[in-house]
Amino acid sequence: MSCMEEAQRIAVAFIKKRKNPQIVEVSSVEERDGLWIVRGTCPIDLEGHPWREIFEIRLDKKGKIKSTDFSLL
Repeated sequence: MSCMEEAQRIAVAFIKKRKNPQIVEVSSVEERDGLWIVRGTCPIDLEGHPWREIFEIRLDKKGKIKSTDFSLL
């Protein structure tokens, strides 16, 4: 498994544990300034209405999550 795939796997597992979505869609994984940046979307239920939430997870080279950003699409 490549470092990029491992960063994606860690980010998806984090989102599934934190938000419990049915699906997590990763749109990009890039390396910048010594960090892996994983971006994508996941569905959420907001007071009975389906919404899409975008996310950005930043991980260091050891796989530790350094920051997260979630916002409604």
